[in-house]
Amino acid sequence: MIGAGHAGCEAAHASARLGAKTALVTINLDLVGQMSCNPAIGGVAKGHMVREIDALGGVMGIVADRTGIQFRLLNRSRGPAVQSPRCQSDRAQYRVEMRSILEKTPGLSLQQAEVVELLIENGRVSGVELVDSRRLSARALVLTTGTFLNGLVHIGDHTFAAGRSGEMPAIRLAESVRRIGFRMGRLKTGTPPRLDARTIDFSQMERQYGDDPPVPFSFLTKRIEQPQIWCHIAYTNQQVHDSIRGNLDRSPLYSGKIEGTGPRYCPSIEDKVVKFPQKERHQLFLEPEGYDTYETYINGLSTSLPVDAQQAMLERIPGLEQVKMLRPGYAIEYDFVDPTELRANLETKRVAGLFHAGQINGTSGYEEAAGQGLVAGVNAAMHALGRESWVFTRDQGYVGVMIDDLVSRGAEEPYRMFTSRSEARLTLRMDTADRRLTETGRRLGLVQEDRFQAFRSRSAKVAAIVQAIEGVRVSVGSAVADRLADAGIGITGTTQVSALLKRPEFHVEHLRFVLPANAVEGVTDEELGVVLNDEKYAGYVSSQVEASKRAHAARKRVIPGDFDFASVSGLSAEQIEKLTLRRPETLSQAEAVSGMTPAAVNLLAVYLELGARRAARG
Repeated sequence: MIGAGHAGCEAAHASARLGAKTALVTINLDLVGQMSCNPAIGGVAKGHMVREIDALGGVMGIVADRTGIQFRLLNRSRGPAVQSPRCQSDRAQYRVEMRSILEKTPGLSLQQAEVVELLIENGRVSGVELVDSRRLSARALVLTTGTFLNGLVHIGDHTFAAGRSGEMPAIRLAESVRRIGFRMGRLKTGTPPRLDARTIDFSQMERQYGDDPPVPFSFLTKRIEQPQIWCHIAYTNQQVHDSIRGNLDRSPLYSGKIEGTGPRYCPSIEDKVVKFPQKERHQLFLEPEGYDTYETYINGLSTSLPVDAQQAMLERIPGLEQVKMLRPGYAIEYDFVDPTELRANLETKRVAGLFHAGQINGTSGYEEAAGQGLVAGVNAAMHALGRESWVFTRDQGYVGVMIDDLVSRGAEEPYRMFTSRSEARLTLRMDTADRRLTETGRRLGLVQEDRFQAFRSRSAKVAAIVQAIEGVRVSVGSAVADRLADAGIGITGTTQVSALLKRPEFHVEHLRFVLPANAVEGVTDEELGVVLNDEKYAGYVSSQVEASKRAHAARKRVIPGDFDFASVSGLSAEQIEKLTLRRPETLSQAEAVSGMTPAAVNLLAVYLELGARRAARG
């Protein structure tokens, strides 16, 4: 495993778990599991993937639970399919905990060295060469190079080679990868300045609290024990925007110095001000980097402006008038390999035994990297051990959706996971990840006995609740009916509880007093939620499956040359822009356009069908 970021850590752990003798090689062992940008794990769709990694026996969720300093369940007011956990992490503790787990993993060796050459014989991997001329032989390699391949940092007019600010790039390794003949490109990402909390006036900002109790990532975590802290919310203003506009000619984003394509969904503050001039302010989150540091991350203010311009911009934000900047923000460009060079198991098509995972495949985000790392690590071990490879399919989870998107469509810009990318998001809820994947992890050899027994116990409790529901009815005039009425849930006559579950106003707390006390004793809210959500959305799931079948049959439908994609309510601005530019002639061609999700394809199919019917009516 080359590189010890989030992809490399999961790859190494998975490979060793499967019984392959595994080495994790990185330039600096002190930075294993480094959170290069935001010290946070999870978020919408990203949190789903962390749950999937955990259900398969991965480590990201466990480390996040042990080192999180603020937990929040996002989208609580929306349906369960898009609810997702997120935590702010202690950056230093996360590294320490991740390294500790890896060092205790049997069969895994951590080595500090720089890999400069991939050794290939007769189209197959044979090992690597290190910068000190040593050679390590291997039957399989996993490249998880992050932003280090020909990394180039930009801060205003100042440009320097780096993998991350303060760390050397992988120049010779990038040349070795390029010599193989892969189709390659350049991408860009960025990071905001870090601030000294002692120089911030938090009284001018909104305080943001975490959840109580926190919702953990791992199915093995019973509760979050460590104390939780709060974050703060601030806003830019027109003075800040004017300061940015006055320095755009000094920004490498607008001077032409940066060639790589940046992440559409995590734009720099310069892009926000230029592309959304009508917005009077942009929201910012000030997030502590840990318990024992004053360093503060200002989420939402990614920038590559010159240092003096960054300081001037910060001082115009209420509460930051006297702020001291500890580290400036910067943009970084790096090489990536076109992911259509990969098979579905993340092995390269050009070299047997060579696997890619993480940002080298055009993705952004720790969670996307970790998911790929686990899959690549499993398949590298399978290759080395002479076993059959494993493909994570779209219907199994968001990790499978991501990999299928990458290898079939490529990446024109940094890929980020969204729930809308899946055609089956109602069945890919975060609370069903273990049900979808833990038995697969057990068969692969990733899931150990403690996790498997916890899964079986949870499954048994869920099954018992389902059985208990079938035999319970509520009658008007009963104490239970009165409590339901007090909660705004009225019934007439005698009603089966299974029917009540389908009502939108019926929630987990109602299920607790509707069922007999012995049926819900020892059952968690999440376990009850699995049952409730399954029943509540059963009809929607069936409709979703039917819609997917109809859309699949309609792939050959012709798209009129003058079709107005902007007329399709529900398509994103990105999708409209790309479809208008590409002008696909069929629905199948539209599906292949980067950024098109299954949901968007289904929507376009509906509009085309409606248009055809109107035309037929004359």
